[in-house]
Amino acid sequence: MTDARASSGLDEQRGRPGAGALLAEHMDEAGERRERRRDIRPLARLWPFVMRHKLDAAIAGFWLLLSTGASLALTVAARGAIDQGFQNGGDHIDRWFLLLGANAVFLGVATAVRYLYVTKTGERVIADVRTALFARIITLDPSFFARMRTGEVLSRLTTDIQLVDTLLTTSVSFALRNLLTLVGGTALLFVVSAKLTGMVLLAVPLMLGPLFLFGRKVRRLTVVSQDRFAGAVGFAGESVDAIETVQAFGRQDAARSRFGQAVEEAFAISLARMRARALMTAMVITVIFGGVTLVLWLGAQDVVAGRMTPGALLQFVLLSVFTAGAVGALGESWGDVQKAAGAMERIDELMRATPSIAPPPSPVALPEPPRGEVAMTGVAFAYPGRPDLPALKGFDLKVRPGETVALVGPSGAGKSTVFRLLLRFYDPQEGVVSVDGVDVRDADPVAVRGRFAWVSQEAPLFSGSALENIRFGRETATLEEARAVAEEAQALGFIEALPEGFDTPLGERGKSLSGGQRQRLAIARALTRQAPILLLDEATSALDAENERLVQAALDQAMAQRTTLVIAHRLATVLNADRIVVMDDGRVVEEGSHAELIARGGLYAKLAELQFRAE
Repeated sequence: MTDARASSGLDEQRGRPGAGALLAEHMDEAGERRERRRDIRPLARLWPFVMRHKLDAAIAGFWLLLSTGASLALTVAARGAIDQGFQNGGDHIDRWFLLLGANAVFLGVATAVRYLYVTKTGERVIADVRTALFARIITLDPSFFARMRTGEVLSRLTTDIQLVDTLLTTSVSFALRNLLTLVGGTALLFVVSAKLTGMVLLAVPLMLGPLFLFGRKVRRLTVVSQDRFAGAVGFAGESVDAIETVQAFGRQDAARSRFGQAVEEAFAISLARMRARALMTAMVITVIFGGVTLVLWLGAQDVVAGRMTPGALLQFVLLSVFTAGAVGALGESWGDVQKAAGAMERIDELMRATPSIAPPPSPVALPEPPRGEVAMTGVAFAYPGRPDLPALKGFDLKVRPGETVALVGPSGAGKSTVFRLLLRFYDPQEGVVSVDGVDVRDADPVAVRGRFAWVSQEAPLFSGSALENIRFGRETATLEEARAVAEEAQALGFIEALPEGFDTPLGERGKSLSGGQRQRLAIARALTRQAPILLLDEATSALDAENERLVQAALDQAMAQRTTLVIAHRLATVLNADRIVVMDDGRVVEEGSHAELIARGGLYAKLAELQFRAE
């Protein structure tokens, strides 16, 4: 039962029922690791993506400077209108207000252009990040997804990237504009009145306190909230994916309750984060505007005493409002930066993940033309996380070109593991797996897998059309070739009966088709691949007796032209195999033709007696 137990272990690690302890341990460790990061350095990972579009970024920065300068210039024009516009009976007032109007128009244009380029650059960067992240995810091998469930990966691909998107398209522009306003406004405040400005700066330490006090708490709560929400999304994905099982067992209420509890936990943490952030904002704004009010009162005393002009006081008021508003806005923006830093840390964890199955520095080329020969020598293998339950133990197998070999044995004997090692989803801990005489560890995994056409027992399809699913085996296949392999797989009849024939959308994972139809379409997909080695893992398991006979005949024709390995529990489907390899507990225990094995009276004979007697 080794293979079954190991496979079960993989299912558990992927997040299916029974994986709670392992997932909780993984997510707790990830959460603790993130909580120790109290800076925004993860955002530096975005810099290479920004540099790909440095021209747009430079244009955005240029107009950001112009729009900020235009905002501050309004205060200068307002001061001139008050101090000089009313001189000489108001002769210059029209000129000053015309200047104010022109400044406002330029500010509107500069702000619009800034928004366009900032948003364009941000969206372009996020599109590149999404593409790069998915490209990395698609290269990771099954052992990675045994440690992290699919819902968690999708959460990082969607929710976390959306937080970074908000930062790049909105928060960064907002924060930089306010930072420039703060710097420029402070400089102008010193020019207008160094004394009053110095008094304003006395409030800065009181303002920074809440930022540092509550900022760290906000970031920690953000990371925890994201982790809890990712857990809820992962559970929801499992439940929806297995909706028929959930309903068949009457577990809707339990699933609803568990998901609701996870959402409420995430909401409770988000609520704590929002309260901390709201309190931080309230304290910052109160300190700033309270201090500004006091300083303005002192400025009014200077105007009355003749030490300051009314226009200078107006400019000081406007600059104080701009500067105070900029500081308050920076406090809010800091929260967005921290949220994005937490999200980017989670994204970067995926971006830095490396597949354990990767091409060597100098891959050995597989021989051309392909011979279709596979061999496994002294192979010992245990699935990650299950070192005490080896799936294969000193396993030996050699399949000659054009030979049809059937792997049979009790459930858990290690049959499917053989296919996973041939496809190099995993590498053995001991022994050698070779294809056409080349150790698969010395070759490019893509080249190795290109020698195989695989029909798995589950036969997963995609949400495209029937033609797109067949072309998944070979993208360049023509419609005529697709029709030919569909006919060969006994799938042409039901495909042509679909509303739009080969162009009919099949729905998510092809769920609009029956199990037998999906299996036949998967066989057609494998046949169109035109690979020299065919791997059939219970390829006819979902078919009724009539369709099984038809598809078996088609497979017999396909197998005559290829090297074929067949996994079969139903021994009647492998009676004509060139050789039958009997496996038990990860080892080869018998080998020969059907007649030879029956004559020996071993494990195969017992299995055959049980099956044929039952039939």
